[in-house]
Amino acid sequence: MAQNGLVVVGIDVAKDKVDACIRMLAVRQRFPSSAQGHRKLVAWLRKHQVTKAVMEASGGYERDWAKALRECGIEVRIVDPKRVRSFAQSAGRLAKNDAIDAEMIGWFAETFSEAPGQTHDAAHEQLQALAKARISLVDLKARLQSQNEHAAPRLVQKARERLLKNLVCEIAKLEAAISAQIKATPHLAERAEIIESVPGLAETSSANLVAGMPELGQVSDEIAVALIGAAPYDDDSGNRRGERHIRGGRRWVRNALYMACVGAATLNNPVLKACYGRLIAKGKKPKVAIIACMRKLIVILNTMVARRQRWDPSRYALN
Repeated sequence: MAQNGLVVVGIDVAKDKVDACIRMLAVRQRFPSSAQGHRKLVAWLRKHQVTKAVMEASGGYERDWAKALRECGIEVRIVDPKRVRSFAQSAGRLAKNDAIDAEMIGWFAETFSEAPGQTHDAAHEQLQALAKARISLVDLKARLQSQNEHAAPRLVQKARERLLKNLVCEIAKLEAAISAQIKATPHLAERAEIIESVPGLAETSSANLVAGMPELGQVSDEIAVALIGAAPYDDDSGNRRGERHIRGGRRWVRNALYMACVGAATLNNPVLKACYGRLIAKGKKPKVAIIACMRKLIVILNTMVARRQRWDPSRYALN
């Protein structure tokens, strides 16, 4: 069934081609990954009066297709492959190939309407790519530094030193590009300024949140906490009461925020520090207390961004 009269196409993207399926019309077609393929897909979609295209994030292969469709006035939504696969499994569709995937993407899009913060924003898309690239290099740098270089031959030690030096340089370049991207984009700069007003959240933490949580200020507190993956889920059955655990969400954003939250909750932020102290006094484990403080922080940020307000501890001290 179309959403408010919209005709939706599901598109499964691969390196050298895409499979498209308009489920409500029971038609499908395959197109090569080329300029000619882009034109043929657009013509086919126009023929069937498609107004919305949905595709999974596919390691960047989806970007050229999304750009081509948007330039022709077709709305494009990029969705999480894990959600689509879970949807397919819940519907009992265990078989998997490109044509089936395209159909499932379309069905998923028909079932779940678009949430706030998911509309296309070219500046935000660029910022997110830069932020993720920086995190990848930081992780690589940490892995190299953790190796026991003193046990390695001198030649290996020198090679590692050169790699680390180059990584430091490349990370600095990415950080400069991230900062420039935010400053050049008014709505991103405003959001970053609000986040950086919170004690304990510096420029890097702010950039990761701006890049990874565009929904802040547009969704409920519960959804914001779930999106970052800090929401605890029950594990109960009958009379058994299992231990609650966080799961899902955007791990890269949560991991990037975790250490900043540790500093804020133990040193820099009076509101989070008081919250952390109360939880420890109740016997909570330090890591559990930090995650709880992270939830509180996300709720505070969600409110601040929605109201376009800078940090004011008097508003949140007793929350």
